[in-house]
Amino acid sequence: MSLHEVHAGIHKHKKGRRIGRGIGSGRGKTSGKGHKGQIARAGWKALPIFQGGGSPLVRRVPKRGFTNIFAPDVAEVNVGDLEDLFEAGAEVTPAILEERGIVKRRFDVLKILGDGELSKKVSVTAHRFSASAKEKIEKAGGTVTLIKGKTTVAEKRAAAKSAKKAAKSS
Repeated sequence: MSLHEVHAGIHKHKKGRRIGRGIGSGRGKTSGKGHKGQIARAGWKALPIFQGGGSPLVRRVPKRGFTNIFAPDVAEVNVGDLEDLFEAGAEVTPAILEERGIVKRRFDVLKILGDGELSKKVSVTAHRFSASAKEKIEKAGGTVTLIKGKTTVAEKRAAAKSAKKAAKSS
């Protein structure tokens, strides 16, 4: 095949099918739509899920699960990333991580995870820390500072339970 043969036989402006133009055309009388029925009617258009009038698979399959629209968006950063991206003695905050483009999306809560190793002394400020991340940061000589976020429902229930116990005991 040569370069001048690449587009041979390809027509950009293809003529449409002329239907309903007599028996000799091969698409006369019913115009390729068969006899009667929903599809033969004017203005009929199939939905993407249409399956011949039966109940479509999309509607037959049970829907499961739940998406909580009020759940906080959690951004995660690993301890190994802090090792690569920050110098010894640096301060790590959510604002600095956003500014440097380490966390690119919008988030409500920043969580530091323990994947990787940390040898530098870094002071980290975040909303949540995994137990291993906290241990690795403190082992390297760094400090861990918690930011108070929104009070979760579980925390509110625990506080109410302890307040109720305190009221009973006194």
